[in-house]
Amino acid sequence: MKEQESKMILPSVDSLFTSQEQRDLENAEKVEYIEISKIKDFPNHPFKVINDEKMQDLVSSIKERGVIIPVMVRPKEDGTYEMVSGHRRKMAAQIAGLKDIKCIVKELTDDEATIIMVDSNIQREEVLPSERAYAYKMKFEALKNQGVRNDLTSSPVATKLDTAEMIGKENGESRDQVYRYIRLTELIPEILQMVDDKKIAFRPAVEISYLSEENQYVLLNIMEFNECTPSLAQAIRLKKLEQEGNLTEEKLETIMEQEKPNQKEQIKFGVEKIQDYFPKGYTQEQMENKIKELLEKYKLQWQRKLNERNAR
Repeated sequence: MKEQESKMILPSVDSLFTSQEQRDLENAEKVEYIEISKIKDFPNHPFKVINDEKMQDLVSSIKERGVIIPVMVRPKEDGTYEMVSGHRRKMAAQIAGLKDIKCIVKELTDDEATIIMVDSNIQREEVLPSERAYAYKMKFEALKNQGVRNDLTSSPVATKLDTAEMIGKENGESRDQVYRYIRLTELIPEILQMVDDKKIAFRPAVEISYLSEENQYVLLNIMEFNECTPSLAQAIRLKKLEQEGNLTEEKLETIMEQEKPNQKEQIKFGVEKIQDYFPKGYTQEQMENKIKELLEKYKLQWQRKLNERNAR
């Protein structure tokens, strides 16, 4: 009798690793094992799924216990399925050698699937600016299609609860911050990558997003050549000139050449660090003149390269 009672109260393995909410969801939906090869990724999935150290930890867990929390998929007309939530678990299962995976199968519209996909990923511990930008934009459009009041034009003050404010409240951000993230999707890929890599600050990047694609590439070349990025004040000036139709390559160069407080003193170094590169007996003035001469040649080469690119 005691043995029977102990069997009745022992929790299942799944109950040890899932919340009550997750167990309720699994019980409420149709759950089945589906061949991984039949599950397609979500179109334009904004969240990167990479085989990093955390992925390997997940792989180890799946090898030991299997996929505990089911992924969510929706059926397609051609007999395949589309992943809604669980891209990382799917990759880990494939690496672990699984042929099929436990799935919650749910009939969803495109907009419903988009909202669930975003909500299930946006709370990750680490979300890149580009991932958050495209996720917010996708959810914004999905909610708009469902009839939620919204306006893609960012205004200084929100007078009513709108789509951006709703998304912000769900993610601990202001309405305007949601709009700023959405603006990042207007950046060229190279500059957006710089934001992800923390090579360019978030707010200047938002202002830069208002530049035309052509001017963004000119700016990119200038940043790479001068090894610098615009301050917020510089980025605001660039945006203003762009909106006025007065932003030229020359003005871009002039603004970016202006010294910023946080960039002062960055290229100063003692003579002892460079004297081995010059003939013995060279004075400091001679070294400076030679450096200027070489930099001038480098600048001409870079300008020639830039002109060739713009002529294509």
